Amino acid sequence: MTKARLAAFAIMLAGTLASGWAARGWYEDSHRLTAERTAQQAIDAAMARESTIAAGVESRLAELQASERVIDRGIIREIEKPLYRNVCLGDDAIRLLNDAAAGRAPDSAEPAAALPDRAAKPD
Repeated sequence: MTKARLAAFAIMLAGTLASGWAARGWYEDSHRLTAERTAQQAIDAAMARESTIAAGVESRLAELQASERVIDRGIIREIEKPLYRNVCLGDDAIRLLNDAAAGRAPDSAEPAAALPDRAAKPD
């Protein structure tokens, strides 16, 4: 009987160790899964927050680009009018308008010489 008891005790001990090992593995796996889920939730929240910010930036950028195009077209239309090209503007004003149409910053906002008191009369 002692051999049978010893064998039963060894089997019970091996079963206890195996079930304890399995339970410990499940416990550690549950902690890892909880940590992974928490990290994924934090990543998802950050991505959602950043996507709303990016959407706002994109819409504002689209508004700015749309208004920029309208302004550019308006300047080109005004410069191309024969009245402005041929009659009313002097050399300095034409130079400033050409610089603005080309997108260059003028050397100075002031004309090089003072304008005369009398303006040129249109044809």
